Amino acid sequence: MLRPAMENILATVELGFSDAETSRSLFGQHDQNLRQLERSLALRVSARGDKVQIEGDSLAVEVAHQVLQQLYGVVKRGFPVYPVDIGHAVTILSKDSNAKLKDIFLDTVFISATKKVIVPKTQHQKAYIDAIRGNDIVFGIGPAGTGKTYLAMAMALSALTKHQVKRIILVRPAVEAGERLGFLPGDLAEKVNPYLRPLHDALFDMMDFDRARTLIDQGVIEVAPLAFMRGRTLNSSFVILDEAQNTTREQMKMFLTRLGFDSKAVVTGDLTQTDLPDSSRSGLNHTKTILEGIEGIEMVEFTDIDVVRHPLVQKIILAYDRAEARLKADAGTDGK
Repeated sequence: MLRPAMENILATVELGFSDAETSRSLFGQHDQNLRQLERSLALRVSARGDKVQIEGDSLAVEVAHQVLQQLYGVVKRGFPVYPVDIGHAVTILSKDSNAKLKDIFLDTVFISATKKVIVPKTQHQKAYIDAIRGNDIVFGIGPAGTGKTYLAMAMALSALTKHQVKRIILVRPAVEAGERLGFLPGDLAEKVNPYLRPLHDALFDMMDFDRARTLIDQGVIEVAPLAFMRGRTLNSSFVILDEAQNTTREQMKMFLTRLGFDSKAVVTGDLTQTDLPDSSRSGLNHTKTILEGIEGIEMVEFTDIDVVRHPLVQKIILAYDRAEARLKADAGTDGK
């Protein structure tokens, strides 16, 4: 990823930091952040006091140099850095040496009830929250684990806290809402609850459970299946439609035309995980072809490098992408 196959120029760089306490935070407990830097770039990194020596391939050394210099400034601003942040920083600067990590890592979206600071971790995540700030309708499209729904939820809670909206409406399509849903036990709320559970999980991760439950009981936060949106006009609301790849074209049109005054809508989905019988009928896929370029609507596409779950998730996504590409190639060959 970092160099042409034939290039193997070795280099050594030594860095010194003026603030010993900040440098210790940057290095991590037992130098765990430096160990992550070694693993990410196949380098040798050693620390002595507030100095770091980096040895290895010259291009990789340059990336490591930038990572440590930029993250030192981030830590100095009071932002804690963990091994996972080192991995994200390496990915960002390997792709774009001109990227500014502070612009990404210091953009606080929301501070949860447990004082957890929610910030973007990748350039696409930063572009996503900027798009939500600047547009009334935003589509976040990409694989699982890229923070599409989680960041949208954080932005919604931030807007509610700042009194920019009066309510939050969290919506999901219930794919089984036809024949098979009727065979499930319980009333309608109990039938659709399993589909809405991921939205509840994200909400309760950011907000104290009792406070969230009170807001739900008061109708300030509403979690509902997509079918419940028909015929409504949603004013002064922050609306999130999750798993939108499972909407039909008609459902997507119905949802988007519910938006009223002083409202925002964020639509998230993964086009590779459509559960509809005919994936070509996906409302999310259709919107990409007819709504792109309309002022006030922005589409942000995530890739595997934006995955912020367990490191294996990124590798799993890549493995499936390769397998799908092989299947398409084989199908093309068979058709000739």
